Amino acid sequence: MINNLRCIVLLFKPTKERKEKHRELERSSIHHPSIMAVKIYIVYYARSSCIYRLAEKIRTGAESVEGVKATLWKVPDKQMIDWPKGSFKTEMDIDIPVIKPDELPKADGFIFGFPSRFGMMAPQFKAFLDATGCLWKTQELAGKPAGIFCSTHHQGCGQETSALSAITQLVHHGMLFVPIGYNFRPGMFEMKQVKGGTPYGAASYSFEEPTFLELEQAFHQGNYIATITKKLKGYAI
Repeated sequence: MINNLRCIVLLFKPTKERKEKHRELERSSIHHPSIMAVKIYIVYYARSSCIYRLAEKIRTGAESVEGVKATLWKVPDKQMIDWPKGSFKTEMDIDIPVIKPDELPKADGFIFGFPSRFGMMAPQFKAFLDATGCLWKTQELAGKPAGIFCSTHHQGCGQETSALSAITQLVHHGMLFVPIGYNFRPGMFEMKQVKGGTPYGAASYSFEEPTFLELEQAFHQGNYIATITKKLKGYAI
């Protein structure tokens, strides 16, 4: 009986050849999208076309990374503000699905976007995050990278504070905030034109159409966060 058990142990004992095949499988799973696709969710709230345009460009940037699938989602549009006359809600994203909190754990990484309201995220997006209490309780989003992008109507409306105050939401979920820093060169140092964007993430001063440079920064953010998410997933145990 003991001899039989020894034979079974020897049979399944990892050999050098088996170990090498296992390493090859791991390497292929990281680089082959059909085996191990990296999912990026771009979740946003948009009152005008500006945030939607940035989100589209971020998706393009994310999917420029091999093996990454980026998906646009919008949060429920709960009317909470008495909007000034003439303001509008874009219909450009009418085909974008509305996300529910229980769909968030399916993603490997996130990029959240919203317009600024008095230097903070729009209440519609805050309401969505407030509904993620069950995910907070189970910490299902812990360890997942996330970035932030936003828009303001003009300068001095809080692009940095909107992103900075939003980090508290990520912290309570145990998520990893990924700023873009100053590696969007030379765009971060452009001084000859009005432009949005901070080390925290892409941003725009426009209410409707972001500038070329703002869209390029959005592309960079999508590519940058997708690259980091892919690396983290590749090393996940």
